[in-house]
Amino acid sequence: MSSRERVQAVIDRVRPLLQADGGDVELVDICGATAKVRFSGNCVGCPAAFVTLHLGLETAVKEELPEIERLVLV
Repeated sequence: MSSRERVQAVIDRVRPLLQADGGDVELVDICGATAKVRFSGNCVGCPAAFVTLHLGLETAVKEELPEIERLVLV
């Protein structure tokens, strides 16, 4: 399984939590050790988006894919 597929699998597990609040997340690209994601819906402009990205999604991805060092919003 490729890194992209593995990151997508983690995102797919977290996605229902975001969707329950009217938001969503999409994997845009992986460049080296960085995964680029895009929030949509209620996540756009939400004051908690930074926390969701770094303490939620990024932590989950790093636990399973230590080669991914960070997630960035695009």
